[in-house]
Amino acid sequence: QVQLVESGGGLVQAGGSLKLSCAASGRTFSRYAMGWFRQAPGKDREFVAAISWIGGSILYADSAKGRFTISRDNAKSTVYLQMNSLKPEDTAVYYCAASPVISRRSSGYEYWGQGTQVTVSS
Repeated sequence: QVQLVESGGGLVQAGGSLKLSCAASGRTFSRYAMGWFRQAPGKDREFVAAISWIGGSILYADSAKGRFTISRDNAKSTVYLQMNSLKPEDTAVYYCAASPVISRRSSGYEYWGQGTQVTVSS
């Protein structure tokens, strides 16, 4: 089992920045690829970014490229999502998840956090 707890969400104005954190506990964190997903009201959960277990491979959704940066610190069992130039359409609940392999597909992720709300005002 891997337990994931997100933090760092909040209310920010358009153009602002937030840094989300996801702290893991339980089974060896460094053996899992980690992903960030988000879900806006009335919409399906969508992929945002993912990073392989050693950080050598990184994937981004087109909506995140150039604005968001995913990183991880295996010594702290934490994955981060730095979000810059935020837009109102980035408003959603953001979830981190753990998978044996890096993937854009939510179905590949075995463990999920409870989510953190990000609200971007115009």
